[in-house]
Amino acid sequence: MKVSSFYPVLCTNRLQESRDYYTGLFGFEITFEADWYVSLRREQHELALLDPAHPTIPAGFRGSAAQGLLLNFEVDDVDAEWERLVVRGGQRAELELRTEDFGQRHFIVADPNGVLIDVITNVPPVGEYAEQYLS
Repeated sequence: MKVSSFYPVLCTNRLQESRDYYTGLFGFEITFEADWYVSLRREQHELALLDPAHPTIPAGFRGSAAQGLLLNFEVDDVDAEWERLVVRGGQRAELELRTEDFGQRHFIVADPNGVLIDVITNVPPVGEYAEQYLS
C-alpha cells in the first residue's frame, strides 16, 4: 500500500472554536472550510475537524465527538512554548511542565473538546529507558 497522506480528523461539536484554537495557538492555516468540515495545515502537517453529525460518518458513530485522544506536538523549545501558551497565553496546564526519565520534557493542555495536547521536546533518556530505544 502506498500512503500519500495521513492525518487525524477530530470529530467535534465545536467546529469554529476548535478551528480558532488550532489556527490561533498552533499556527495552522485553513485550506478548506465548510459548515461541517475544516481542513488545516501547518508546513507538512495536517489536521481536520469534522461535525460528528455529518452523513459521511457511519450512522452508528454519528454524534460522537473525539475523546481518549492525545496529540503530540514535538517542538524545539518546550520551555518557550510553556511560557507562550500557559504563562502568557492563559491555557490551563493539565500536566505541568516536567522532564521524564523516558526522554521527554513536556506539558499537556487540552483543546476546546478535551483533546489533550502534549507539547514535547525530546531529551536524552535516563537509565533503563536509554536501553529500550531501538536504533
